[in-house]
Amino acid sequence: MKTRFIAAGAAVLALLMSVIAMTQSAQAATGLHVSGTRIVEANGNAFIIRGTSHAHTWYPTQTSSFADIKSLGANTVRVVLSGGRWTPNSASDVANVISLCKQNRLICVLENHDTTGYGEQGGAHTLDQAVDYWIGLKSVLTGQENYVIINIGNEPYGNNNPSAWTDATKNAISRMRAAGFQHLLMIDAPNWGQDWQFVMRDNAASVFDSDPQKNIVFSIHMYGVFDTAAEITDYLQAFQTAGLPLVIGEFGDMHSDGDPDEDTIMAQAQSRGIGYLGWSWSGNGGGVEYLDQVTNFNVNQLTSWGRRLFDGVNGIKATAKEATIYGGATASPSPSPSGSPGTSPSPSPTPSPSASPTGGARGCSATYRVTNQWGGGFQGEVVVTAGSSPISSWTVTWTYADGQTITQVWNATVTSNGSSVTARNVGYNGSLGAGASTSFGFLGSWNGTNSVPTVSCTAS
Repeated sequence: MKTRFIAAGAAVLALLMSVIAMTQSAQAATGLHVSGTRIVEANGNAFIIRGTSHAHTWYPTQTSSFADIKSLGANTVRVVLSGGRWTPNSASDVANVISLCKQNRLICVLENHDTTGYGEQGGAHTLDQAVDYWIGLKSVLTGQENYVIINIGNEPYGNNNPSAWTDATKNAISRMRAAGFQHLLMIDAPNWGQDWQFVMRDNAASVFDSDPQKNIVFSIHMYGVFDTAAEITDYLQAFQTAGLPLVIGEFGDMHSDGDPDEDTIMAQAQSRGIGYLGWSWSGNGGGVEYLDQVTNFNVNQLTSWGRRLFDGVNGIKATAKEATIYGGATASPSPSPSGSPGTSPSPSPTPSPSASPTGGARGCSATYRVTNQWGGGFQGEVVVTAGSSPISSWTVTWTYADGQTITQVWNATVTSNGSSVTARNVGYNGSLGAGASTSFGFLGSWNGTNSVPTVSCTAS
């Protein structure tokens, strides 16, 4: 298991102070870009990554995986490529990958896997070599800025000399821009992506500022180093306090270096409006086969990890919104809990139940609770339970007493009239057997007080 270090308050403060003086407005004229801590499309609409990785370089014939990943609700696929450490993916092959992403209405994160574990793993390429590969693909990448994010190098340093990551990353960004790339660039952390020495966290501001386009998003990989809620929330909060864009570029439900807290990872990503990408669709080997989300690339054989990622609470199916470049519905504004220095969300759920059964035994009951809360924002959940007889639909209502508003919702259709809120089932969760339950979640804003309202449920 990798050693971990406790985040020093002074380091976080230094990170914050270094960012306050810099301007972060995205300079990219078109395409996916960053605005503050968010990824946005060319039209300014927020885009929150929800997807998985596909090991295309090792399984180039598994092209049906793109449609299968989309069918489970993803809006993004991260595609593993190689420039020579493994069989190289040619320009024509990459052009076909982009076409498959577009056909299936997926945003395409293209990543060069050759750099994995550089300095510790034999055969790993430098970030300079990764840039050479991207330059060789420029003809098929130019013009795809609305659809493609370039992940320059996967986990570009192991645990040997990770301090070299900062200058190497700045140089890679500089070369990409000098070559004319206008794309949003994704930057992986050292320490096999897990940044347990905080090199990326503590140098992210200067790396961001080195990009003349101010158009990069940092990527943390969360495995055994992130096995507690505190470690997860502390790391995410450091970037949001600094106003720097971050995604969770890889994570799993277990790993050889420890047991990641995937429930907190997904809940925190959802509550903060941060993108995430699970690892990985299928084809894992070398003792980590448990990271497969489907067995043998069969979409009808979801593993327990796949069910958690796609179908679980805060999972892809419940939270993903298709990019508007494909005609997807405009997403509600994502939360911005960065707030003022020192503001941090609660790292663990704060249940605030308020059940109010109505309609007798043949009706339904509902329970409202606040699952996460931070300065100015919160995440809530309502559980709906049928009475002693089956129901075919349900409606839950409540009235806020303190001016709270709902900004985003999943697994229900919600309308508001002033402080009054009405939530109705969607097509797949209205029918409940006797005593059965379902739930829906939402993000909201609050100011001063966030009291729990009394809820009512009616059913038919």
